[in-house]
Amino acid sequence: MAAYLIGNITIKDADLWQQYVAGVKSSLVPFEAKIVFRGDRLEVLAGNQPHDRVVVIEFRDEATLNEWFHSKDYQALIPLREQAADVVITAYRT
Repeated sequence: MAAYLIGNITIKDADLWQQYVAGVKSSLVPFEAKIVFRGDRLEVLAGNQPHDRVVVIEFRDEATLNEWFHSKDYQALIPLREQAADVVITAYRT
């Protein structure tokens, strides 16, 4: 079954963020993951959502999502991510 990573994002440094995004895109290729959706928030209709951007990435299954997240390529990007944005990353299964 497919697994999805959802990132809720508030960018702190746009230039660093673009570097991070480029690295993430490259790191996804060996895992055959695809970006399903990414966009900017229009409005919060209910509840509290402090982040203004979102990304949804689809993986073949849970194991593949976890392999990517713990891969050397992605782990090397984490310091850049932490400088570039405040991000909440959550994994979901279907």
